[in-house]
Amino acid sequence: MVSAARDLLEESGAEKLTMRVLADRLGIKAPSLYKHFPDKSAVEVQLIAQMLDESAAACEAAEAEAPGSLDALSEAYRAYALRHPHLYRLATERPLPRHALPEGLEERAAAPLMRACAGDADLARAAWAFGHGMVILEIYGRFPDGVDLGAAWRKGMRALRP
Repeated sequence: MVSAARDLLEESGAEKLTMRVLADRLGIKAPSLYKHFPDKSAVEVQLIAQMLDESAAACEAAEAEAPGSLDALSEAYRAYALRHPHLYRLATERPLPRHALPEGLEERAAAPLMRACAGDADLARAAWAFGHGMVILEIYGRFPDGVDLGAAWRKGMRALRP
């Protein structure tokens, strides 16, 4: 069921992900979904957990190849977000349902950045805010055509190095 929800989200965005549409995709009646999920937000929590897990794995892989490199982490983060824009938006444009996420998942997702920022939580938050701002603007097509966004990312991350 979560994989069907993920497919719908990736195809059409969070606005189109409804319990009725999900039930139709699964070939069941919408009330049957409530045997598995109490409401749509429970489905969304599962999707947000997937995003955090997958983006953590992408950043961990980048960290393994280039330990301590903010550039490598930002490239991995950006690439993941751009491959999954609807999932990224679902996970980052609303309050994070921390109480419903698997224990330790948020910390795992933040750990590579914390290590690259030498444990400085404020610097890690600033780097994440820069990265999130850049990628969400890119997802929404807010930069002019032909702009070298890679250069902007590298310059921003250089400014944030510990």
